[in-house]
Amino acid sequence: LAKEHGITDIAVIEKGWLGGGNTGRNTTIIRSNYLYDESAAIYDHAVKLWEGLSQDLNYNVMFSPRGVLMLSHNVHDVQVAKRHIHSNRLNGIDNEWLTPEECKAYCPPLNISKDTRYPVVGGALQRRGGTARHDAVAWGYARAASARGVHVIQNTAVTGIRRGADGSVAGVETTRGFIGAKKIGVVAAGNTSVVMDMAGVRMPIESFPLQALVSEPVKPCFPCVVMSNTVHAYVSQSDKGELVIGAGTDQYPSYSQTGSLHILNHTVDAISEMFPMFRRMRMLRSWGGIVDVTPDRSPILSKTPVKGLYVNCGWGTGGFKSTPGSGHVFAHTIARDEPHRINAAFSLDRFETGRFIDEAAAAAVAH
Repeated sequence: LAKEHGITDIAVIEKGWLGGGNTGRNTTIIRSNYLYDESAAIYDHAVKLWEGLSQDLNYNVMFSPRGVLMLSHNVHDVQVAKRHIHSNRLNGIDNEWLTPEECKAYCPPLNISKDTRYPVVGGALQRRGGTARHDAVAWGYARAASARGVHVIQNTAVTGIRRGADGSVAGVETTRGFIGAKKIGVVAAGNTSVVMDMAGVRMPIESFPLQALVSEPVKPCFPCVVMSNTVHAYVSQSDKGELVIGAGTDQYPSYSQTGSLHILNHTVDAISEMFPMFRRMRMLRSWGGIVDVTPDRSPILSKTPVKGLYVNCGWGTGGFKSTPGSGHVFAHTIARDEPHRINAAFSLDRFETGRFIDEAAAAAVAH
């Protein structure tokens, strides 16, 4: 908003501290190998912006395009992966098929023996994918926005959304008082439905805990990001040397930032089987974040029935990777009161019209 549209009279209201929400709780994976054209467009737009983000913010976000390898363990996985590869190539996105031996060459710690419970039968590799430092992203954006005159207000909770006589928004009630505004953008991740309820808008999302954990730091030994949707295990190595491990969502909706122990056990079992060299590693800490999941597992970047109220939510378990792209098109939507061509399909009313972007059917997981 500040850089491209010249709007600087903005207040960013954060309930906790900067980066204390899902921005600082995710496993930092960046990729754009999504099946549908609409999803591929917005995520690849984000990847292209990631590549120059450090220069744009004048802050090193430590973007590392080390490659994302998505494993296949059975015939169904292979069919889904190759379908994704062909779809990505039609959209001009890099994605290639690797044999088990090529997967092993790209990621030496990977176990490709055929006597494991989930043997590796191949993988899809996006070489432009990778990771970034989530704290640096939060700090870099905040510093750059502040330098352009944006007010970043931390430790301030929104307690209500005030509406005028004509039904349009008039501002927000906070724990520090009222802030008047003609336009409000809600970007509250797992708490979006709570905030939107203050304006009388019911959202088609459910909130689930999503867990992650990190190991003790070790020397560099893991060269890429490896994902397995079949066993819900995702692993990479941070610059500090920790193994960053992501799990699947809990089965039950909750606002708890912890999650269930059996999910972690299942994830660690899978990691130990796929990468035997990590079996004796010690885990340092685990945590959870609240993810907002839509019925079609695709985001909502849209105007709402309330004039002046805009919403950016529904990213589920894959919001961090879209950070620069979603922010760019959401700013366009707010500034011009109309969607950007990239986010036009991600409207709130698609759940009334049936124009779903069904990534749930495409991958069978919330991703």
